[in-house]
Amino acid sequence: MKLPLLLLCLGLTLVCDHAEEASSTRRNFNVEKINGNWYSIVLASDRRDNIEEHGSMRVFLENIRVLENSLVFEFHAVVNGECTKATVVAYQTERDGEYYADYDGYNTITILRTDYDNYIMFHVNNFNDGQTYQLMYLFGREPDLSSDIKEEFADLCEKHGIARENIIDLTNTNRCLQA
Repeated sequence: MKLPLLLLCLGLTLVCDHAEEASSTRRNFNVEKINGNWYSIVLASDRRDNIEEHGSMRVFLENIRVLENSLVFEFHAVVNGECTKATVVAYQTERDGEYYADYDGYNTITILRTDYDNYIMFHVNNFNDGQTYQLMYLFGREPDLSSDIKEEFADLCEKHGIARENIIDLTNTNRCLQA
C-alpha cells in the first residue's frame, strides 16, 4: 500500500512543479519581446528519431514573428534530403504562453522560460497518427549559449521525462540555412 501512495505523491509533485513553472513564466510574460531572429541551439525529445539528422522535428529556427493572436515560426529543415525553408503559424490558446500548430501532426506549444535577450525554451506535445511524444527546444539570439543555460535546459528536459541521451546540441552542426 505504501508504494502506490508514494508513486501517487511523486506524480502529483511533478505535475504541480510543471504547472507552477509554466504559470510563473506566463504571469509576467510579454510575447512582443520574443519577436525577431533566433537560432536553434539544443533539441530534445522522448522520441529521439524525430530530432536526429533528417528527423521531421529537427528544425533550424530563423525567426519568430509575433502577430495579434499567433506566432509565425520561420525555419529550415531537411525535407527529402533537401534543405527547405518552412513557415508555421501557431495560434494562441486560451492559456497565456500556449499555442497550437499543425506541423507533422497537431502540436501544443508552451513557452517555458525566456529572458528575451538571450534564450527561449519551448515544450511541445506532438499528436500524430495516434501517437504522442514530446519535444523541447532551446533557441538563442546568438548561434550559441553558455553552458549554464544549456545545463538549465537539460535539467528542465529531465523534469519533463526526457533523458539526457535524447538531447542534441546543434551548435556545431550544419544549420541548413542555405535554402
